[in-house]
Amino acid sequence: MAQVLHEQPDVEQTAERFLEFVLPRIGTTHASLLLVHRGGRLESATATDALVEEADRVQMETGEGPSFSVVQVEKSVVSGRVPEDPRWPRWADGIADVGLRSVLSVRLRTPTTTVGVLNLYDRETDRFDPNDDVIAQVFADHAAVAVSNARSESTLWQAIDARKLIGQAQGILMERFDLTDEQAFAVLRRYSQDNNVKLRDVAQRLIATRKLS
Repeated sequence: MAQVLHEQPDVEQTAERFLEFVLPRIGTTHASLLLVHRGGRLESATATDALVEEADRVQMETGEGPSFSVVQVEKSVVSGRVPEDPRWPRWADGIADVGLRSVLSVRLRTPTTTVGVLNLYDRETDRFDPNDDVIAQVFADHAAVAVSNARSESTLWQAIDARKLIGQAQGILMERFDLTDEQAFAVLRRYSQDNNVKLRDVAQRLIATRKLS
C-alpha cells in the first residue's frame, strides 16, 4: 500500500487510493479524509459520497465534530450514537437528516504533527469497535507519510509555478517600459501590496491581459 500511495501524483489521488485500501478492511462504505492546516483549520481532500460530504461540511461550518476533537486530543475519537452525542450538539443537529449514526475518526500523524483525519461513518449505531480503531490507525500511519510528502511536493510545484509566472511578468514590464529586472519586480510587488493581491495573481493577470488593472 505504501508504495502505491507514494506513486500518486497529488494529494487528492493519494487520499482516494488510501480510502480504497482501508474501507474493505473496516467493512463500511462511507468515509472521508480531511487535511489539517495551521491553526487546526480543516480541508476536505476526498469523500466517498454526498452524505459524507455533508457531514464534513457541517463540521467545518460549525467548528465542531469528531475531526476537530481528533486534532485537539491527538488520538482517535469514536461515537456509536452521533444524534445523541453531547460532545458535538451543533454538528449532530446539522446532520440529523443525513442518517450517519456512527463515526470513527482517526489521526493521520507524523512524529511532529497531525497531517489529517480519516473519518469512517456508518448508518448503524455502535458500528465501530476498538479493533476497527487499531486497523484504521495502522493504515492511517502509512498514509500520513504519503499525504505529507504529496502536500510538500504540491507546495514546491506551486512555488516553482509562481516563480515562473513572476519571471514572465517581469519580462513584460522590462520590455514595455525599459526597466531592469529589479525595477520590474518592484512594480509588481508595489501593486500587490497596494491592492492586497497575491504577487502570483498579479503576475498571472499581467500575463493574461497585458495590463495590471
